[in-house]
Amino acid sequence: MTVTEHTEARRAAPRWTEHALWWHIYPLGFLGAGPSAGGSPGRTLDAITDWLGYAVDLGVSGLALGPIFASSTHGYDTLDYFRIDERLGGEQGFDRLLTAAGRRGLRVLLDGVFNHVGVDYPQFKRTVAGLATPREANWFVPLAPAGEGRRGQAYRTFEGHAGLITLNHEEPEVGDFVTRVMQHWLSRGISGWRLDAAYAVPTAFWSSVLPRVRAEYPEAYILGEVIHGDYSAFVRDSTVDAVTQYELWKAVWSSLNDENFWELAWALKRHDEMTKTFIPLTFVGNHDVTRIASRLTDGRHLGHALAILFTLAGTPSVYYGDEQGFLGIKTDGPGGDDDIRPAFPAEGPAALSSSGWPIYRLHQRLIGFRRRHSWLHGAAASTVRLSNSFFAYQCRAGKNQVLVALNVADKPETIEVPRSCRELVATPGVSVSSGVLTVPGHEWAIYSSD
Repeated sequence: MTVTEHTEARRAAPRWTEHALWWHIYPLGFLGAGPSAGGSPGRTLDAITDWLGYAVDLGVSGLALGPIFASSTHGYDTLDYFRIDERLGGEQGFDRLLTAAGRRGLRVLLDGVFNHVGVDYPQFKRTVAGLATPREANWFVPLAPAGEGRRGQAYRTFEGHAGLITLNHEEPEVGDFVTRVMQHWLSRGISGWRLDAAYAVPTAFWSSVLPRVRAEYPEAYILGEVIHGDYSAFVRDSTVDAVTQYELWKAVWSSLNDENFWELAWALKRHDEMTKTFIPLTFVGNHDVTRIASRLTDGRHLGHALAILFTLAGTPSVYYGDEQGFLGIKTDGPGGDDDIRPAFPAEGPAALSSSGWPIYRLHQRLIGFRRRHSWLHGAAASTVRLSNSFFAYQCRAGKNQVLVALNVADKPETIEVPRSCRELVATPGVSVSSGVLTVPGHEWAIYSSD
């Protein structure tokens, strides 16, 4: 398949996504909200406006917000899809944030939890109390034949979590409701949705709902959370624009830790295949995984991970705090996400530790490179040279090309490159002489000849 064919076969996502880079925030954590509804309130949503200059300077073009709707605890146990969580200050804070973000040229993506609701969702509480109408009760899936009135009935939950009650996605009213919710917030000015646990919902449900949403909002970007499986088939059958690229995420830190670039090369090959049909969301950190700075066993390789993120095809996302080198380990059990969802200082960026700013500036350099070479969004990639500890790959689109060289060995490596270098972004020890690029041990380079 030629580079032209590589792009022509792709799902047509909104054109603006070709230049999109997200700063991913978990608002309940970022703003210091208490762990449960009625607990200590955090700063209101519009407090994020104090960080918009920081986001713009970083180089991103949008905010991808975690759940902000009324919930019992962590935001993924929704109580009301049309109400902003009281811990985040309600509707006015949301409107002020949206207006301020728009003035800065930043789009806003919301997190839609449509696979399940919280156990205290009012309609579900009426159902288990035997007070719901048959139509209301049919929004949920009993684990056994429902008895009269359904009092005491057990219902299907999400992956065994007793506090998360799965919706009945075969019930047409559920599809109508989700369509209405998505359209409501798009009418308020957001640019799209992340569909939480999209993999757990039948693709037929999404293929019924999303065309109705797009009929009113054709420029909406719809991203599905998918962890395992056939990503391309999911995109095709569900009609989402993109899914989360967990395969590449795992290969990045695993290859760097194990000094095994064969894994990354294999993941790159699979990644390149899927970008023929859609452009995934790429990341090295998010609200559900151990932070990249904690995951890597050698801190010298953080730049390698970022070089990969910002050169391969995809829509890159930076998880808040990663750009400052935050540490955080995800664990199982209650409070297992707290370490990776911390509060940012109420005083603003000046209150961040001085130790994180070099990593912020590294992000700026690499995001700046990505924005100057926006064609990388859909570029084809191929391996140039591969060993356990050295990996060079090329990204191409038409006459544009970029070479990325990653070295995790102790000794330097050299590789021939075109003499007409347009731009070199690299660690300080990298050099180019007479068409030969030298990459010292544990360093990396991005060489543009477009």
